Amino acid sequence: MIYITGDCHREYRRFNTQNFPEQKGMTKEDYVIVCGDFGGVWSFEKEDKEEKHLLNWLEEKPFTTLFVDGNHENFDRLYGYPIENWHGGKVHKIRPSVLHLMRGQVFEICNRRIFTFGGASSHDISGGILEMDTPNFRGEIKRLNREEIPYRINHWSWWAQELPSKEEMEEGRRNLAEHNNTVDFIVTHCCASSTQQLLGREGFEDDIETRYLEEIRQNINFKKWFFGHYHDNQNVTEKEILLYEQVIRIA
Repeated sequence: MIYITGDCHREYRRFNTQNFPEQKGMTKEDYVIVCGDFGGVWSFEKEDKEEKHLLNWLEEKPFTTLFVDGNHENFDRLYGYPIENWHGGKVHKIRPSVLHLMRGQVFEICNRRIFTFGGASSHDISGGILEMDTPNFRGEIKRLNREEIPYRINHWSWWAQELPSKEEMEEGRRNLAEHNNTVDFIVTHCCASSTQQLLGREGFEDDIETRYLEEIRQNINFKKWFFGHYHDNQNVTEKEILLYEQVIRIA
């Protein structure tokens, strides 16, 4: 079985037995996929007490937790985990059964072929990206907080790796070509440019990733595309599904 859900932001109550009773019939050969902003690897330099507790709690679940990255992950730490091959693609193993599905991979899971590509632009940063070593750093934070202007801090709450590298995009093209540009499911955090336009959300603009995903949308054969990022549950098109709190079965 494969279930899928949207952004968690380190809030995993949706996976307790009361909210997700289906897990009682699941094993580690069954999977729950998170469409980015997993939040399990977020602490600054290493696992803090809360993070360790939450990851261990997920590890003790009967199912295996899989996630693509969003724009709210600590990429310094996430990309520091060893890379392993798993079900035909590359992963970061956070725990034995908590795995990060890397960008541009094609996985064979439960007889389904799944293309994964995490990442997205942070849109709530009108106050800019602050550097911790700049003059008057603390004063600027106080001002932004006082004026309620959203901002991020480089390598603390924002990472340039939230958007893909040329190498990651090219690896995705190459892996898809090796599978005849045909998959069952696509799992991402944000969506293609044309799909984002259909959502009609203010503050979300086209970028290198949405344009790349538009290329994928136009050239790849797929049955369903699942994504998060926009904090809603919505069938945007017949084949493209936006998820937030809902946990749905797809296989």
